Amino acid sequence: MKTKTNRFLTGIRAGEGQIGFWLSLASAYSAEVIAAAPFDWLVVDLEHTPGDMQTVLGQLQAVAPYQATAIVRTPANDPVLVKRLLDLGPEGILFPMIQSPQEAESAVSATRYPPHGIRGVAGNARANRFGRLSDYYERIEAETAVIVQIETCHALDQALEIGTVAGVDGVFFGPADISADMGLLGQPLHPDVWDRIWPAAESLIKAGVPVGTLVTDPVMAADLLQKGFAFVACGTDVGTLARATDNLLAQVRQAIDKDEE
Repeated sequence: MKTKTNRFLTGIRAGEGQIGFWLSLASAYSAEVIAAAPFDWLVVDLEHTPGDMQTVLGQLQAVAPYQATAIVRTPANDPVLVKRLLDLGPEGILFPMIQSPQEAESAVSATRYPPHGIRGVAGNARANRFGRLSDYYERIEAETAVIVQIETCHALDQALEIGTVAGVDGVFFGPADISADMGLLGQPLHPDVWDRIWPAAESLIKAGVPVGTLVTDPVMAADLLQKGFAFVACGTDVGTLARATDNLLAQVRQAIDKDEE
């Protein structure tokens, strides 16, 4: 049995825009519903969710039969957490709030076995099909996506240095936190926020570093992909469910009011 090729990494390196979605419900059942859409990549979020290792495992198992590449967002740039997550077998790790090249180097190190890093070795884990992947140790570094998040103005100023750290496969811009850092809390799509993001994104694109983000406007998501972003998530499970149920209830009430006129 051999380690499979990471389709997400292949896609972003080939310039094929990858459309993604955010999993925050910590539910394997909803994760499978969404994976069947199908998206190119999914983020199993462990930073802003009630999830834990068991719920991450369930979501990875639910997504596995489908084409989407499963990337887990760790709640912190912590090698102990990352080690445990990698043993569960995601195809990538998204590291939040990276502030410097040094922090990016630490993130990469947490995903690499010695002598290239500090990841601990588990001989029989889901990641290596419980010891059945004969080429796992030789190939896993090349097949694990390391994506770092830039979420502050300070990090934006160092975007090129962060993104070109050896082993970083892509840079993800977090407009929600960037907007907060700019004094525009709750306005991630504000033009000033994107005026701040774009120069950093363009410098990385010119350097050949894939860049990505999350925006909940589908037209903007498409526009970003057309303008050079390599991977864009276009929504979240929580947000999609909340808006859909709000709209459904509003439509029923509107129909009732119309009938009573």
